[in-house]
Amino acid sequence: MAEELLLEMVTPEEMVFSNTVEEVYIPGEEGAFGVLINHAPLLSAVKTGELHYIRGGKTVYYAVGEGYAEVVGDRVTLLVETCDRADRIDTDKVRRQKEMLEKRLDELSKEEEAEIEKVKAELALAETRLKVAEKA
Repeated sequence: MAEELLLEMVTPEEMVFSNTVEEVYIPGEEGAFGVLINHAPLLSAVKTGELHYIRGGKTVYYAVGEGYAEVVGDRVTLLVETCDRADRIDTDKVRRQKEMLEKRLDELSKEEEAEIEKVKAELALAETRLKVAEKA
């Protein structure tokens, strides 16, 4: 059997995934990075984006929110706000949410800077979910 990494993806609500993978690609704050067996120890901020791993020669895609990734030995742990597998994303629901967020963004005044940033972050996550869902 080939050597593998243990990948664990955790949100505040649940353990989303815990299994061995051959490699994983993570949307890091400083740019996307891949992790293979025997990777150097690493702690990185994770930005909203596409994560994918390869297991048994098959690529599986996720849309992830902000958080942190830790690589220690042959274990990769992701602690992220959200984590949605591509084939489980309800695209109709996400499109409706995206439209609502775009409308909300248009209605906000420049004085509501904190709210604008919050809505922009939610909008970026919705767009990522739609992009990732296309890969299912």
